[in-house]
Amino acid sequence: MSERLKQIGLDRLVRLAWLEKVSTLVLAANDTKTIKSILQDELAGAFRSANKDVRGSLDKTITILLKIWLQPPKNLKSLRDEGLELLKRNSSVERMVIHWGMISAVYPFWSSVAAQIGRLLKLQGTVTSVQIQRRIREQYGERETVSRRARYIIRSFLDWGVLLETERKGIYKAQKALLVDDIRLIAWLVEAALHARGSGAIPLKELIDSSALFPFQIVSARAESLVAISSKLDFLRHGLDEDLIMLKKSPL
Repeated sequence: MSERLKQIGLDRLVRLAWLEKVSTLVLAANDTKTIKSILQDELAGAFRSANKDVRGSLDKTITILLKIWLQPPKNLKSLRDEGLELLKRNSSVERMVIHWGMISAVYPFWSSVAAQIGRLLKLQGTVTSVQIQRRIREQYGERETVSRRARYIIRSFLDWGVLLETERKGIYKAQKALLVDDIRLIAWLVEAALHARGSGAIPLKELIDSSALFPFQIVSARAESLVAISSKLDFLRHGLDEDLIMLKKSPL
């Protein structure tokens, strides 16, 4: 696992409505100071507590939100820009797909937790919080901070509606997968997923069917079509019927 992928970063609940708010403010061309001020006012109610550190929790949450849509890592700025363009024209369902792709690219830990959940759901239909945390600790190390941060991701998935609680506490099932059939959106999501994986060439079918994308049913797409749409993607024909998809190397 690369050093970037070893970093967890996400240590707060990330509500879908908050990402919607940030992206809307960025699209309206607000500056950083204005966006921070608006978020501090509008999110403050979610952090009511007697704890004197509550302001720190709010600020940390805002920092995470801004890193996704306002101040992403340099290598993800073009992905962010294209994501914002997609947000302008897509429905609420497709908007969730875009937020999922962007948070996965910026914070691969989100994608790692999703992948473990997706695998367990395929195997047994439901998943428990204990199972998820155990799998994540195997991947990131036997630390309480790993379990705690995995719990934040689970809570976020519940907020997004991609996981649903069953009648039994602590046991979850998946919401019905959302269909993704817009070829431009698929190309963008594939690029985001490649950033989240941090690896080189991946079979396109494996990526589209990835457990990390368990909330979505992505229609089959040809590598040639995706590369024709996205200047950031490249592919390699492997054997007779397998295409390897990859990020195009940036010129030196």
